[in-house]
Amino acid sequence: MISLTKLLFAKNYFGDSLRYTKNSNRMTSGAAEGIGPVVVWNSTRTCNLKCRHCYMNSDAKIYRDELTTDEAKKFIDDLSAFKVPVLLFSGGEPLMRKDFFELAEYAAAKNVRPTLSTNGTLITRAVAEKIKNIGVGYVGISLDGIADVNDKFRGVEGAFKRAMDGIKNCVAVGQRVGLRFTINRHNFMELDKIFDFIEFEKINRVCFYHLVYSGRGSNMIDEDLTPIESRQAMDKIIERTKDFERRGLEKEILTVDNHCDGVYVYLKTLSEGDVETAAQIKKFISMNGGNRSGIAFGEVDHLGYVHPDQFTQHHTFGNVREKSFGEIWTDTSNKILAGLKNRKPLLIGRCATCKFLDCCNGNFRTRAEAVTGNFWTSDPACYLTDEEIR
Repeated sequence: MISLTKLLFAKNYFGDSLRYTKNSNRMTSGAAEGIGPVVVWNSTRTCNLKCRHCYMNSDAKIYRDELTTDEAKKFIDDLSAFKVPVLLFSGGEPLMRKDFFELAEYAAAKNVRPTLSTNGTLITRAVAEKIKNIGVGYVGISLDGIADVNDKFRGVEGAFKRAMDGIKNCVAVGQRVGLRFTINRHNFMELDKIFDFIEFEKINRVCFYHLVYSGRGSNMIDEDLTPIESRQAMDKIIERTKDFERRGLEKEILTVDNHCDGVYVYLKTLSEGDVETAAQIKKFISMNGGNRSGIAFGEVDHLGYVHPDQFTQHHTFGNVREKSFGEIWTDTSNKILAGLKNRKPLLIGRCATCKFLDCCNGNFRTRAEAVTGNFWTSDPACYLTDEEIR
């Protein structure tokens, strides 16, 4: 996750303390010194939508053997003991899990900050108030375009309107809320509309996700952006982020799942002659160290299996029903987990010789494996030119 707000303006938000701190890039099992990784828990696979790019292949049905309430509380206890700073409740649709509020409140009481990734369609005013009252730090609502564009990707007519209601209900009760937007060839021309939308609706955060070829998203490889389109998308995101800052609008703008974004912002700023800001950007992306799946970020699925991130569930390290998360996360007997903690010697292709490797850390391994079958080769979604990385 890359904060353009941090890189360009040195603004501080909660997550920056987990991404841009001294020695963050040297950690092997946590986000920063003295704390564990951020953990996504896909608490249920059940969902009321059927998104085309869903990495969980979720559907509107009951999936057996999900962690029980008691098992989930034991899991949260283990996270607390391992000093995990944030637990992101995801799905499926986590609000379809009947004990969501009980478990989120339990996490907060254990000093694990609960956050929520949702499609927003189930957030009534009463639900929004309850989310805020139990201490959920942030609600991320997924939209992939305006109106019909979103509904096409979500697979359910009316999903946009219901998500809009969810957003408005969060804003109305003062719950911190943001958008999650997955960029692809069909919607990247909607970026201006998304920026207009978050300004009009008084939404204070947006995360622009790059497509990862996992789950149903594996069928969308040919629908990902070309390198030229990726650069155009980033140019638009940078332009509108700067526009918000010029007009004094407090908006946190982030991109996710493509760490060459940080390098691109640095190179673009340098080419424009802003040497001071370029140096600031270089400092921050160097501190962060790039992709940290298996290090500062991990995932536990609905069955309790531990993975490097939510898109890499075909690589499993253990189950929290059998061992604590901390034990699993620090056990380097698994070759993939050990490799992720020190991946630079294993990388091949363009990544191995890239001069920005310390800022990117080889980008996203799942995309590389999906396209080539090799977990350690270059990420095909890197849009930097050979000249830029030489």
